[in-house]
Amino acid sequence: MIDYVRRILDARVYDVAQQTPLDPMVRLSQRLDRPVLLKREDLQPVFSFKIRGAYNRISRLSPEAKAAGVICASAGNHAQGVALSASRLGIAATIVMPITTPRIKVEAVRYWGGKVVLKGDAFDEAYAHARELEREQGLTFVHPYDDGDVIAGQGTIGVEILHQHPDPIEAIFVPIGGGGLAAGIASYVKFLRPEIKVIGVEPVDAASMKAAIEAGERVVLDRVGLFADGVAVRQAGEETFRVCRELLDDVLVADTDAMCAAIKDIFEDVRVLAEPAGALSLAGLKAYAQAQPQRSGALIAINSGANMNFDRLRHVAERAEVGEAREILLAVTIPEEAGSYHRFIQVLGNRVVTEFNYRYAGGSKAHVFVGLKLANANREKSEIIGELERLGYGVVDISANETAKLHVRYMVGGRVPGLTDEIVFRFEFPERPGALLKFLTEVGLSWNITLFHYRNHGADYGRVLVGVQVPEGDKTRFEARLATLGYPYEDETSNDAYRLFLGG
Repeated sequence: MIDYVRRILDARVYDVAQQTPLDPMVRLSQRLDRPVLLKREDLQPVFSFKIRGAYNRISRLSPEAKAAGVICASAGNHAQGVALSASRLGIAATIVMPITTPRIKVEAVRYWGGKVVLKGDAFDEAYAHARELEREQGLTFVHPYDDGDVIAGQGTIGVEILHQHPDPIEAIFVPIGGGGLAAGIASYVKFLRPEIKVIGVEPVDAASMKAAIEAGERVVLDRVGLFADGVAVRQAGEETFRVCRELLDDVLVADTDAMCAAIKDIFEDVRVLAEPAGALSLAGLKAYAQAQPQRSGALIAINSGANMNFDRLRHVAERAEVGEAREILLAVTIPEEAGSYHRFIQVLGNRVVTEFNYRYAGGSKAHVFVGLKLANANREKSEIIGELERLGYGVVDISANETAKLHVRYMVGGRVPGLTDEIVFRFEFPERPGALLKFLTEVGLSWNITLFHYRNHGADYGRVLVGVQVPEGDKTRFEARLATLGYPYEDETSNDAYRLFLGG
């Protein structure tokens, strides 16, 4: 340990890296009733901590090695660190990246002057190809985590944390991919302040370090999930495993929903969009805080990066509420008869409806996909399900159902053989309690609702697609009823999308 402490204190990182702030997370601290702080490595020039280890390694190369050039394999953040470091030192850099790497990271590497080679679907394939090019071209390989100089560079974060927060610290939570960041921080913190817990956090579908520690040796995972691409590593590093097995107090795992919820927490507190790997340690911190009642100091998470692929935001937004247990998704069976939706919404009362999907399918029963916002997850969830079941509704909790969350919620629909007189409208109504009930009271008690699709998107106005069975002779009365609602709407019965995929 002492060797790493010396190397950390001697690390060359501040030629390019910055000392990043340790920001209090005020809102989350209030929710958890614990002091929570966030180490802002997203504020580095490459929006990730990886610049520290990369520069410390490359700056120590011999003149001959510098002249030959460097190469690395990375899913993105280490790649940017190597590209920028090499550029500052006037060295050529080749970066091998998985084909699945988010475009924002590929473009960033090119911006910093790195030559990008795309190879393989995951880090391990990119890594193998980079080692081939290293041998063929006489380059110096800059390992993303399993290298003493890289570990020492990452360890400077531990130095900064202890300087920035001399008050009691209960635990520091560190994301783990290959383990370089965890090994560096643990080496320094455990030497100076052994009472502070250093806890690693991995994605549940890429927990290579946890598996290695439990097995007592490094293991190779059959496959890894790619949502948190920055830590999608099938096997922990040899040196990092040695250090982490000795020094880490625990390794926790977090699923996709928990990471999405942590991304939202970070945004709400400091107004930055962390990438999934960047929010990973906060997801672990939250799980720890909820499971550990003792309070012996602050809880600190490392926001390791903010290289977020913008297209991924739609997925994050959908999953954040479920990940925070602030939303419940239910499949509810109700009678297929006039007025049943009105009665069902009345049962929900003033609870905020986040989603309501239904398509008429004939028969005596209807199945509704409904989402509800929760204030107190543990208490309200059982109350809602219990109340619905007592009233005779069939209820299935699908909040943790991946197929439901990823696919089925978007597929509630389709054609209905023999359905006649259906007209379809797209409505806007104010996002406030009672608006949905008002609509169903005015329309659903007089006409048969055949299609309903609604999802709360956080705007002031909700958007709903509604199908209603209205005989030709009753359309004048129906249109008069719509006028009394006062909600803007468009008749979509002739819309090609409806006609091709939903219409009879």
